Amino acid sequence: MGKIVVSEFLSLDGVVEAPEKWSGKYWNDEIARFKDEELRSSDAHLLGRATYHIFAGAWPTRTGEFADRFNALPKYIVSTTLKDPMWKGSHVIRIDEVTTLRSKHAGNIWVAGSATLVHTLFQLGLVDELRLLVYPVLLGAGKRLFADEGKRADLNLTEAKDVGSGVVLLRYSKAP
Repeated sequence: MGKIVVSEFLSLDGVVEAPEKWSGKYWNDEIARFKDEELRSSDAHLLGRATYHIFAGAWPTRTGEFADRFNALPKYIVSTTLKDPMWKGSHVIRIDEVTTLRSKHAGNIWVAGSATLVHTLFQLGLVDELRLLVYPVLLGAGKRLFADEGKRADLNLTEAKDVGSGVVLLRYSKAP
């Protein structure tokens, strides 16, 4: 049975919006290895509509081993407005269909970006693992991963690792 794994680039002040604009100068081989391992352990990608549009505008034209694997993953977009996704392997689903994805996939169901979806998944108790790459930058403004409203979710820290460039990898699992 698959696990729902949320993975985010996060500033110290909790911003996840547009990491391509602020995380690049910190990129290094250790982060690249982590992202490659993360992709290899994933059987599917779960996305919100807005992140889908961003990724679908960038990834289909990219090539190389990472891009080829990324593009080949089945993509499930949680949306009530998207009707005909153009990115190969994309399927629109409703939020109540997310739980059935676990039985369809043995590996991880990877959620990247998609802050609104992540918030909903936490509210529904569907997140099995949270992976944060925390960057040494205070952005001051932007979409935050966790909204002020919401219910409590207890997590267990399973890994804390310096991945270089001042970036820290934090892994959490759902508390029993």
